Amino acid sequence: MRLDTWRVAALAIALVAGAAQAVTLRVANQGDAQAMDPHALNEALQLSLLGNVYEPLVGRDEKLALTPALATRWSAMSPTVWRFELRRGVRFHDGTPLTAADVVFSFQRAAGEGSDMRSDTAAIKAVRAVAGKNGDDAIEIETNAPFPILPDVISNIYIMSRAWCEANQAMRPVDRRKGIENAATFKANGTGPFQLKARQPGTRTVLTRFAGYWAPLSTNVTEVVFTPIVNDATRVAALLSGEIDLMEPVPLQDIERVQANAALKVRQGPELRTIFLGMDQQRDELLDSNVKGRNPFKDRRVRQAIYQAIDIETIRTRVMRGAATPTALMLGPGVNGYPADLDRRLSYDPAAAKRLLAEAGYPSGFEVGMNCPNDRYVNDAKICQAVAANLARIGVRVQLQAEAKVTYFPKILRRQTSFYLLGWTPGTYDAHDVLSAVIATPNEQGQGQFNLGGYSNARVDALTAAVQSETDPARRNALIREALELHAKDIGHIPLHQQALAWGMKKNIELVQPPDNMMPFEWVVVK
Repeated sequence: MRLDTWRVAALAIALVAGAAQAVTLRVANQGDAQAMDPHALNEALQLSLLGNVYEPLVGRDEKLALTPALATRWSAMSPTVWRFELRRGVRFHDGTPLTAADVVFSFQRAAGEGSDMRSDTAAIKAVRAVAGKNGDDAIEIETNAPFPILPDVISNIYIMSRAWCEANQAMRPVDRRKGIENAATFKANGTGPFQLKARQPGTRTVLTRFAGYWAPLSTNVTEVVFTPIVNDATRVAALLSGEIDLMEPVPLQDIERVQANAALKVRQGPELRTIFLGMDQQRDELLDSNVKGRNPFKDRRVRQAIYQAIDIETIRTRVMRGAATPTALMLGPGVNGYPADLDRRLSYDPAAAKRLLAEAGYPSGFEVGMNCPNDRYVNDAKICQAVAANLARIGVRVQLQAEAKVTYFPKILRRQTSFYLLGWTPGTYDAHDVLSAVIATPNEQGQGQFNLGGYSNARVDALTAAVQSETDPARRNALIREALELHAKDIGHIPLHQQALAWGMKKNIELVQPPDNMMPFEWVVVK
């Protein structure tokens, strides 16, 4: 079908849809996407919002199982080569057809300079277009070693139009770390069920149903108005007054209040995200400390002292109001490979922490800067305040800088931090994700991209590589267990807890709440 004919057909579909009742869904969140570029930031809110506009080759269904998206089928041609058959008839929002060249380009872009998705492409050696069955377009992805979970790993690599990126000077990703912007900061052109209508960063983003979408949709939503409302009280007031229809998260202190409203409901559930503390273990001297000529965090005794000085139970009960599960690991239940028997925290013991500091040569403690977001995770700034208060009791004087994620993420992703709080949800729902992206030694290919403190253990790296290619489940779980146990003994990071989900909404809204905290609007129905 010629492009102009397709546009006439799409317009006709839109007119018919317009004859039906238009349904606007007004959504609020404590934060905003940092750009409309799907490769700019590997962060759940960013990927969640843009996942309505862009699509991967392989998606997830309501139960998080793999499901065909832009690829209709996939298979391993050899231990290191996977073939993906592309879906026919898919068009971008500007009406141009999806091609194998677009897919190859998107993977190259996601693996290139400035991309925040490189941890998901680190194992990929090459991506090429090939002829598929029945003459359909297909691509082959070759990996450096056998990689049985590759389809899981690429489920967050969203596909862009090469021609659109060329026309809009967006061939490389937006890189906020270096202050690099392009048209993809404010514009978007995906294949997803919703298309971008308007974008005002930090204020308002409007999406509308894409009339030319390749599949039927169960949602009756025709427009989504997404509004970031940082202040908890203001966000709750907007829900109570009817100004918005759906919000995430509901502040912990307001859950009962929202539940008590006859017109509203709260959907709660477990989340796969682990909140943890990271420490700079790479520099010889910390950026923000009164200790000169050495780095206290390079000493395991100091890291253990920080760990044992944190009163995790008080954080759970008072800061998180019971809506958190303390953890000793960088992943929790629901993630493939999770070893429950290792999930036992070191005891809270300030006296032991003081002894460890003295043994390490810091009997009077030391000063250190700490970076923390105040609009990303549940009670994130309050968690950091509690940690700072705990550490003060053992003589570690924290200079806390809590800030909006729009400035926080660029800073810590440049590794301009000594001590920081971060959250991580394994995008593959597999332990390899956190091992490769957060724990392994950083390299140029994207491994350890979010290991911002530079923790390094050669044995853990070797185990991570072995986990990638191991196909026997029992052996693979044993490798995962050994790697996580070594990391825990090293105190490479300080895990805190898995937070819980709390979405507030009008009672006439039905939706799916997956434990990865993604919010696909195609699964929302307004009754």
